[in-house]
Amino acid sequence: MRTIERIAPLRSALMEPRRRGLSIGLVPTMGSLHEGHLQLVDEARRRSGFVVLSVFVNPLQFGPHEDFARYPRDLARDVSLAERRGVDLLFAPPAEELFSPDRVVVTTPLALADRWEGAARPGHFTGVLTVVAKLFNIVQPTVAVFGQKDIQQAVLIKAMTRDLDFPVQIAIAPTAREGDGLALSSRNAYLSPGDRRHALVLSRALRAIGEAYDRGEYDASKLEQLGWEILASEADVQVEYLAIMDAQRLEPVAIAEQGSIVAVAARVGGARLIDNMILGQP
Repeated sequence: MRTIERIAPLRSALMEPRRRGLSIGLVPTMGSLHEGHLQLVDEARRRSGFVVLSVFVNPLQFGPHEDFARYPRDLARDVSLAERRGVDLLFAPPAEELFSPDRVVVTTPLALADRWEGAARPGHFTGVLTVVAKLFNIVQPTVAVFGQKDIQQAVLIKAMTRDLDFPVQIAIAPTAREGDGLALSSRNAYLSPGDRRHALVLSRALRAIGEAYDRGEYDASKLEQLGWEILASEADVQVEYLAIMDAQRLEPVAIAEQGSIVAVAARVGGARLIDNMILGQP
């Protein structure tokens, strides 16, 4: 595996697999790799002949009072994990390589980004879409793989890819979880053992909603009420939202149906956690 920090050498390095007729798979990450990221690598490997993984803690997607400075970083560990998982090329640019100090253009989403995570983190998705658009332009992948855990991000990236005519296939891989149900996240490192136990209420609430739906309850308000009651059992969990929404516009629905998204966000100890499930899926 090669590790490259600059755009020009990266583009040069990708000429050889293209000459050999290999499709390029891209897995964008902010590093601090865990099994969830590595399963995205596995999906990229299934869908392409040459896998590029990017590691970049993107300052544009952090608000002024968020955790950019303390976000976990360990590039040497990331390199080791990526190489063992079969990544062909790791792109780890410094911030100045991607963002010129005199930049004047960003990629700003419309109303689809105003709810949920967009309301909680103003400007977040402008930062996400700007860096993803840059990575698409730099790497020019055949397929890019993202995780379902960041479901609103995934929906927005698919919309950007469509609306800006990027010739990239977007693949969404299922959320990777610990054995007890906690969704894998780099921010889980912020959780104390007690916080971690409290955080399990998020996946419990989602699971209960999914089971009620499978039994035939389709009234979204009743399903949400069930979830809120379970979340209320953990007083140390500060819930920001729990909602059932459609899969295209992320708007609240009155009647849940197969493919509807159930999403939750909460603060637990020093971490802000998000999770979701798609109704009607295993």
